[in-house]
Amino acid sequence: MRTIAIRREKPGGEAAVHRVNAIAFGGPDEATLVGALRANGGVTLSLVAEAEGSVVGHVLFSPVRIDPEGSAIGLGPMAVLPVHQRHGIGGRLVREGLELLRLAGHGAVVVLGHPEYYPRFGFSRASGFGLWCEFDCPDEAFMAIELIPEALANRAGVVRYRPEFHQVARHEPRQ
Repeated sequence: MRTIAIRREKPGGEAAVHRVNAIAFGGPDEATLVGALRANGGVTLSLVAEAEGSVVGHVLFSPVRIDPEGSAIGLGPMAVLPVHQRHGIGGRLVREGLELLRLAGHGAVVVLGHPEYYPRFGFSRASGFGLWCEFDCPDEAFMAIELIPEALANRAGVVRYRPEFHQVARHEPRQ
């Protein structure tokens, strides 16, 4: 296994990040989403995994709103080139991202993702915190983690993603 370095995305790395997302997701939607978030100031944190000078993985975190009152950070998309999957790169991206967000003072992160993958990082059903995703999705697929204890206390509501997510949403928004 090659040595993998996790680092913040640097200016000029947009094409490599686009490529990783397009290949990993088998189409342009998530890559386009990342570009739109970047162009519209919607990136809280963007990390890449690099092997021998090439970007092989990427994770993006962006702000989300909790209605009626509150905020958190949304994880996603997260992508690793297929040839590099199942080697722990995605896990390293998520762990490093969560730690950097915690150190920056962010209280909580939500994710709409695979319910068998994200609990290993401490995520649990968001409904347990009184949170619901604006997109119609299975309860077990929408998860949250508190980076600061009690960050989600009394924050119940609907989590609303940035408008850029509506362009690639595979589910209809809840009213």
